Amino acid sequence: MTSRSPRALAATLAAALFLATPAAASPKADFDQLLADHWRWWLETNPTVATSLGVRDYDTQLPDLSLAGQDRRAAAAKAFAARLAAIDTTALEGQDRISAEVLARLLARQVEANGFPARARLFTNREGWHTSFATLPERMPFFTNADYESYVARLEAFPAHADQAIATSRLAAEAGWALPCIVLDNFAPTVRAVAVPVPESRFWKPFAQRPQTIPEADWVRLSARARAAIETGVNPAYLRFADSFERDYLPRCRKEAGISAAPGGRAYYRWIAREQTTTALSPDEIHELGLREVARIRAEMEAVARRAGFPTREAYIAHLRTDPRYYARTPQELMAAASYWAKVADGWMPRLFGRLPRLPYTLAEIPAETAPYTTTAYYQPGSATAGRAGVYFVNTSKLNERPLFELPALTIHEAVPGHHHQIALAQELDLPPFRRHAASFTAFVEGWGLYSERLGLEMGVYAEPANDMGRLSYEMWRAARLVVDTGIHWKGWPKERAVAFMLENTALSPANIDAEVNRYIAWPGQALAYKVGELRIRALREEAETALGPRFDLRAFHDTVLENGAIPLDLLEAHVRAWIVAEKAKG
Repeated sequence: MTSRSPRALAATLAAALFLATPAAASPKADFDQLLADHWRWWLETNPTVATSLGVRDYDTQLPDLSLAGQDRRAAAAKAFAARLAAIDTTALEGQDRISAEVLARLLARQVEANGFPARARLFTNREGWHTSFATLPERMPFFTNADYESYVARLEAFPAHADQAIATSRLAAEAGWALPCIVLDNFAPTVRAVAVPVPESRFWKPFAQRPQTIPEADWVRLSARARAAIETGVNPAYLRFADSFERDYLPRCRKEAGISAAPGGRAYYRWIAREQTTTALSPDEIHELGLREVARIRAEMEAVARRAGFPTREAYIAHLRTDPRYYARTPQELMAAASYWAKVADGWMPRLFGRLPRLPYTLAEIPAETAPYTTTAYYQPGSATAGRAGVYFVNTSKLNERPLFELPALTIHEAVPGHHHQIALAQELDLPPFRRHAASFTAFVEGWGLYSERLGLEMGVYAEPANDMGRLSYEMWRAARLVVDTGIHWKGWPKERAVAFMLENTALSPANIDAEVNRYIAWPGQALAYKVGELRIRALREEAETALGPRFDLRAFHDTVLENGAIPLDLLEAHVRAWIVAEKAKG
């Protein structure tokens, strides 16, 4: 028998105490205890999120990226699932019933995911553990000595964290689960671009100005520690990752684009398609759904082209792709246009929703080191506890590939009424904390974002044909994803066929299409969620409008869709249909 430290014994005892099935009391009491225990465990395994939420118990820690750590988390999830299964959830009421179902889905997903070799894939061609750490300066609170002590401690802990991730990624490559070669050309430069000297380093940003709450002596001490950690720990770790990637990972990159070519990849893709869409749709059914949507949207695009005075959709798209008036000349011009559309959308929010979140959002440019290789825009959630607004990030690189006519739909999707509204509102709902902060179902979140783009029709932002073609191009983009993602990963399409399909059917620039197809190759299944989720929400609205007739209240419908946070689509359907019945009963 090996000896164990008192700290290890205490940790084991604590785990046993909160994973053990409690003495029978009542289903409600047992469930409340389970939620409390699970939330405490979730915060411990997501320590940086815990800090951002004001829980300071894990302030110096970073997530465990080892396979052993994943096994431990999966075992804990399995134990929590067993506790949940032992509770008579039919005796629960209201939100507890929904919480039990959501928790069961999350725990099952975590256990099942750990059974696939894909668990060792810690990054895509665009993001991963290394980009997550690089956003720490934007995600953490910076008000007190304790805030800065926590941040500096994590900078100092990063080299070990990076070495753990490097080792796990090496195992992924050795097992045949490296990313395809075709998406990795610019990966190492984006990693090395983070390792810049102080004061240019993004990790130094929190030290740009001393808060009045921190004494000068403490500030000098903390600044010195941070500088040393960045220069002697963080930067070398990023360079070490780039070197290991080129030496150990890149030579093992896969030649085939599709995940089905990886060992066990076909079973994984079938599972991930189900998980991402929260439906029972097969890859073949999703592919056919995509083809039908592409045909429908093409017809709408033809009508818009004729309205703009062009004989065909192709002629109008060629005009939009090449006319310089549709493109910003400077980053400032692009950001000004995005800001304009954001404020237009802001003005519509009280007309579309009865409940609005308190947390505001802002706009920012995507960091220069990653902008050339990432998407057109993205949203980063804020935190009232951490003193951070939500951020709508806009890509201001390669301005000739960022058409202004796409900005209305893009802004609505990423800011309001899309991601910021839905996510900020979810954070403020009177729900268990795991549902406000840990429950993520892509089909709901991205389905809502795409549904929101369509709300721009009611907002009048697509009155100009160019903007309407931008909306349709974005919708076509999401429909084409269903075809391309399943084509690549299920039907064995090469990248060239996927790119050709996107070029033929969307108005996106060739460079954007290339970047998007690379994204689908590197992140199997995620792109399926958008259109499937949007179609379900649209269908529920049509169902409600038909059932309620003149009594249909759009604001009440939207509030109903969002009032449970992110949930699987079948739970959303049940909830909205119950609301329809209740509204009809009002007479």
